[in-house]
Amino acid sequence: MTKIAVFASGSGSNFQAIQEAIERGDLQAKVEVVITDKPGAFVVTRANRFGVPVVELAPKSFESKAAYEEKIVAELLSREVEWIVLAGYMRLVGDTLLTAYENRIVNIHPSLLPSFPGKDAIGQAMEHGVKVTGVTVHYVDAGMDTGPIIAQAAVDVVADDREATEERIHKVEHELYTKTLQTLFIARSQLH
Repeated sequence: MTKIAVFASGSGSNFQAIQEAIERGDLQAKVEVVITDKPGAFVVTRANRFGVPVVELAPKSFESKAAYEEKIVAELLSREVEWIVLAGYMRLVGDTLLTAYENRIVNIHPSLLPSFPGKDAIGQAMEHGVKVTGVTVHYVDAGMDTGPIIAQAAVDVVADDREATEERIHKVEHELYTKTLQTLFIARSQLH
């Protein structure tokens, strides 16, 4: 069973989808800890409901990004975490984490990368008037949503209805992320 940490900054709907997939037996993993950079974010409430430990760290309380990430790495190592799963984590990952978890950090992004990287990808897509957007699962590198793409799925945009478009995207995110993680974890375990 793959030990993972889920990083989230907001409501945690992708965390919940991952945890539910684990409980259904669709994802052979265990969330050892949820890390949030936003103390009090709703993901904390969701994690508490599932009995998953949470570490809440305010980056501004650390002297540097490296110090913040060193604290995270220490937490992850103490729990023997093998993979980092970003799920609405709104910070760029720095060298400290990238080095400690090389090729073992994945992210989900609500667009068909390389289109619409960064914040508010759904808003960007709607502003550009695209008919199709989507979801991308990718490895994390030092850039903003620039890591190698692992999986993608297209989602039709509902014209002039952001809420309906977001609902469609979240539904696809929740399915695609858990299936992709399961594939990655199985492949990695077969290598060792």
